[in-house]
Amino acid sequence: MSTSAASQRLTLTDITRLYQSGEKLVMLTCYDASFAALMDAAGIELLLIGDSLGNVIQGEDSTLPVTLKQMAYHTRAVKRGSRRAMIVSDLPFGASQLGAKETFRNAAKLMASGAQVIKLEGGQEMAATTEFLTRRGIPVCGHIGLTPQSVHQLGGFRVQGKTEESAERLLLDARSLADAGACMIVLEAVPAALARRLTREISVPTIGIGAGAGTSGQVLVSYDMLNIHPGKKPRFVKNFMDGAESLQDALAAYAREVKSGAFPAAEHTY
Repeated sequence: MSTSAASQRLTLTDITRLYQSGEKLVMLTCYDASFAALMDAAGIELLLIGDSLGNVIQGEDSTLPVTLKQMAYHTRAVKRGSRRAMIVSDLPFGASQLGAKETFRNAAKLMASGAQVIKLEGGQEMAATTEFLTRRGIPVCGHIGLTPQSVHQLGGFRVQGKTEESAERLLLDARSLADAGACMIVLEAVPAALARRLTREISVPTIGIGAGAGTSGQVLVSYDMLNIHPGKKPRFVKNFMDGAESLQDALAAYAREVKSGAFPAAEHTY
């Protein structure tokens, strides 16, 4: 790609401008340089180096075995392969649970590897850590609802926020993270009505995955929406390879459908 303004890497200022204009934000998981280049060309604005690589790259049953060293490796690869998309990287299990100072040290390693934003799983309990990081120059993306690193505590991969009590807890989680300085919040496996309310009540973008069309943007695991990863897919996944002539076409279709609001449709929503 050229070095024109169109190819300069997106910043938080750019993402905030898109959000404030009402334009939907487009995010996908990405794990290597080749896919990063394809996603860049398709107009994907946010590349998430997700610890989902434990499932789709390593063949693990959960994200828990993924290490910080592995996340740094994949972050460097995605950074090298892309030119325009913003780079968001997951802190893996065990890298953010020992206190704010230890989390900062681990987050700094991912920032040095090319991340622009660090994603942390957890709600109110991560607010103090979020504030600690943001006050020291590390942008934070929160992640609430179904948090895969807590899968055993949650009793499996289940929709969150279905009861009045759990819905109120998620509202408090979102407010706490936004007040602590999170620049965006991923909402995973949350009823659409609740996700819409959360999005209205906080002043930062929400990125939905199984959270309906009322969020500020959408994210999917790329190996799911491209039908690469075998096995049964979650309800919120659409196979964008169906009818596409190439990976590039499928990625571009995803970006278009998120921007237009066509995805997610009712069949992808709880």
